[in-house]
Amino acid sequence: MAFSSSLWSSLFVANPNRTAISTRFSHKPPKLPLSPAFAIPPLSTATAADVSGAIDGTTIAVVSGGFVAALAAVLSLTDPERRRQLQAEEVGGGDKEVVREYFNNSGFQRWKKIYGDTDEVNRVQRDIRLGHAKTVENTLSMLKDEGSLQGVTVCDAGCGTGSLSIPLAKEGAVVFASDISAAMVAEAEKQAKEQLATSEDGSVPVMPKFVVKDLESLDGKYDTVVCLDVLIHYPQHKADGMIAHLASLANNRLILSFAPKTFYYDLLKRVGELFPGPSKATRAYLHSEADVERALQKVGWTIRKRGLTTTQFYFARLIEAVPM
Repeated sequence: MAFSSSLWSSLFVANPNRTAISTRFSHKPPKLPLSPAFAIPPLSTATAADVSGAIDGTTIAVVSGGFVAALAAVLSLTDPERRRQLQAEEVGGGDKEVVREYFNNSGFQRWKKIYGDTDEVNRVQRDIRLGHAKTVENTLSMLKDEGSLQGVTVCDAGCGTGSLSIPLAKEGAVVFASDISAAMVAEAEKQAKEQLATSEDGSVPVMPKFVVKDLESLDGKYDTVVCLDVLIHYPQHKADGMIAHLASLANNRLILSFAPKTFYYDLLKRVGELFPGPSKATRAYLHSEADVERALQKVGWTIRKRGLTTTQFYFARLIEAVPM
């Protein structure tokens, strides 16, 4: 999924006074904004830089319902699935193999920069970094609502470069962290060794245990299981199974973040599929909160807390579920 810089600028003309970051948490589902301005979902695996020149100065303005109808008609004639199939064939498999290949190669370099603190990022990447960091911050707040994390066992499923695992270890949690990408796991271990030499009070935090595993291969039992910005790689029918599996590993809490599926977000994602850019990216799936809630209820879990993190280019629904 990729977008041009000209597309970004025109899309946001409709809402020039937009707040840079908005976060909301409640025990009731908040209403999603109905503004005509769009944004990409979290963990879009291609950025505006990927398609510089792809549209050659073309801009799209969001001006009316008629525009949306016309755009939907154009999109109905496209076949991004064919491009996805070719991508999967190149690496000899389906979604999982594409994700593994991407995050071990070009995707690793891109997301290492986004998750890191280097200045070598463009405006979109910097905004996504800010949004993801806010999701991590909100997750930590959820976890600490129940008290100290000292000795609490946490599975960080899809740990990336350790952006959640390392802060959890600093809080005294016993962390098991996994990722499908060996490159991501190696970077997470490196960052952990650098940042967890000693804590602020002079004690030595317990180093997270990092392993290379996909979600399906995770086992064991933990007080809490967290899976941030990973469900975007799973279509809903597979996400249901992943949610059930992650819930089976958790004794007390399951925290998930996912790209919310609404008409406008889905439409913009499809626009991006028209312009894949020179760097191929993974598939991106949006999920409705109702579908995620149904998947949880099927295995005896219920949502206790809900939140939404939004920046210009990052939208993530965050939920905390507990056994019924």
